[in-house]
Amino acid sequence: MKVFQSAAAFAAARGRGAPPSAVAIGTFDGVHLGHQALLAEARRCARGQAHSVALTFYPHPARVLAPAKAPPLIMPLERRLALLADTGIDAAVVQPFTQEFSSLSADEFIGDVLVRDLGASCAVVGPDFHFGRGRTGDVQRMETLGRELSMSVSVIAPVNVGDENHAQRCSSTRIRQLVEAGDVRGARWLLGRPFEVEGTVVQGAARGRAIGFPTANLAPETELRPAVGIYAARAFILDGPNGGTTHPAAVSIGRNPTFEAQGAPVSVEAYLLDFSGDLYGRRLRIELWNRLRDEQKFESVDALIAQIAADVARVRALMS
Repeated sequence: MKVFQSAAAFAAARGRGAPPSAVAIGTFDGVHLGHQALLAEARRCARGQAHSVALTFYPHPARVLAPAKAPPLIMPLERRLALLADTGIDAAVVQPFTQEFSSLSADEFIGDVLVRDLGASCAVVGPDFHFGRGRTGDVQRMETLGRELSMSVSVIAPVNVGDENHAQRCSSTRIRQLVEAGDVRGARWLLGRPFEVEGTVVQGAARGRAIGFPTANLAPETELRPAVGIYAARAFILDGPNGGTTHPAAVSIGRNPTFEAQGAPVSVEAYLLDFSGDLYGRRLRIELWNRLRDEQKFESVDALIAQIAADVARVRALMS
């Protein structure tokens, strides 16, 4: 997948006589099952005669239009692009979302960005998609102007996960709610894969090593944080001597109340089962599969050790 840093950059690279584009439009934070349906439709529309393109935005539009209401991102941009590439899309255009860009009218967005710069012969959107200055553009306006500009519009229905009695609409907002509540299992259904926390291993207090369960203290790059608790996970070592290996992991997201004073910052610590070695400075991606229990304060270190051993046994059973 080729990545372009703006619609203008894509236009400059296309040149004259280039084939048209089938463009799926969205922020695509999480690249969840709903997003995947849009991208699959763009690939279908391309049918080997056009380029399939994902038009995404960075930063999140809310960061520019309503910073106080901007949601934490489910994943960093780099990971978003990697997952977009995994869908088989031909190109991703990361359009900088600035005040200037947000001031484009709905018709300018369609005519200048989609048709002129991206060469869109087909636009793929969800039914609630709004665009242009003041979010005045909608699907109906896109369809009307699209007919004038020889651009078709494919509107993809929301993706619902679950049976008819317990179906949930797949959306980035709903995934954030589930993760923040600690329901990583529910988030996994909507994402189509586990929720991830990624970052670099940094120096910690080394208490885990002292009690027989050495943990990797992660400095997360992921903005969205799950509820405090203990999780069954799978850890991917992304670089270094052990790069490419994976391990079941017991992950603590919390404040270490047995040792730390009330109000201590939240840390992310992963005990990798069946791993021996130095992880300082290494990059980890941690998939959270299930929440095992709440964090709790223990009356003694021995009681804590016994509970960690029980947690590790549960992780081994769940993740083997």
